[in-house]
Amino acid sequence: MMRPVRGSASRFNQVLALIAALALSIAVPAYAVDGATPDLPTKARPNASAPETSAAAATNADRLFGAIVKVTTRSVPDARSNDTLGDEREGTGVVIARDGLVLTIGYLVVEADDIKITDSKGREYPANVVANDQSSGFALVRTAVPIDATPIAFGDSATTTEHEPVMIANAGGEGPSFAFIVSKRPFTGNWEYKLDYALFTSPPTSDWSGAALIDRDGKLLGIGSLIVREATEGETTLPGNVFVPIDLLKPILADLVKQGRRAGPVRPWLGISADELQGHLFVTKVSPEGPADRAGIEPGDIILAVGPDVVRTQDEFYQRVWARRQAGDEVPLKVLKGADVRQITVHSMDRLAYYRPRSTI
Repeated sequence: MMRPVRGSASRFNQVLALIAALALSIAVPAYAVDGATPDLPTKARPNASAPETSAAAATNADRLFGAIVKVTTRSVPDARSNDTLGDEREGTGVVIARDGLVLTIGYLVVEADDIKITDSKGREYPANVVANDQSSGFALVRTAVPIDATPIAFGDSATTTEHEPVMIANAGGEGPSFAFIVSKRPFTGNWEYKLDYALFTSPPTSDWSGAALIDRDGKLLGIGSLIVREATEGETTLPGNVFVPIDLLKPILADLVKQGRRAGPVRPWLGISADELQGHLFVTKVSPEGPADRAGIEPGDIILAVGPDVVRTQDEFYQRVWARRQAGDEVPLKVLKGADVRQITVHSMDRLAYYRPRSTI
């Protein structure tokens, strides 16, 4: 099925210009260093690594742009994730293998009943989920037939530094944008999610879901996950985006492709959303019919401890729950309910087993 791509020439020119900019030695604008008001990138100074010809740059841009695809999904009927994610979702994916393997962010395809991949030429491909890794947040899908695109090479997210210029490429109407890595630090989310480090960029892009973070060599550094108010740390903060580092995929990719999951035990999941407030961990939501809900935990409760270990932050909570446990194990919690302190045991589960399966009809 063919669909026209509006403004494709304009977006191609944007990609070409951004690749050329990343290949130059670029002066870092003040806002990326000291939190000043964002401004347009300053003058670029050519060096020995600049492209020799515009034709070579055009070829590189064409190759890179071809690896960026649109991911469109529709969830299964009565999907449990619809309340937070909606039943129709759209974002970006990146072609990483010639057999149609596409890397994206996991929440786009969770409980997906129908997945379509649209390439840079407007061609649409049906696709299926290969793996959805809840620990990293990455998901892999594969098209029914290979995509006519050159897979993008992986970069080295571990060696990235703050103030490094990057390109954010997405399949949305906004097109590619220019940004800087403004922070590289641990990240926790209230949905029982933790990364040892994430890449934070600024200025923010509005089409972040599954977007590709590209280095100056045209290699993939990460996949877009969120937009945040505080991408930087310190007194002056800037809004930006959170990217899952590509280095987290490298050691698990083979297992995800072969087995549909990473090797080793699955982390226990409780179905608790908890936020830090004034030194306490408040339950803000429980997943309906999930482990915590069945155990009697409710929004407004305060989690005091996991077993004998006191917890006050998301990081402490997750470490205590995951330590020496796997999905299916019982997790003892000390919870403050109103004025009463209670001991509640939660029978954990695999998070993916909570979601409704894809229809086979």
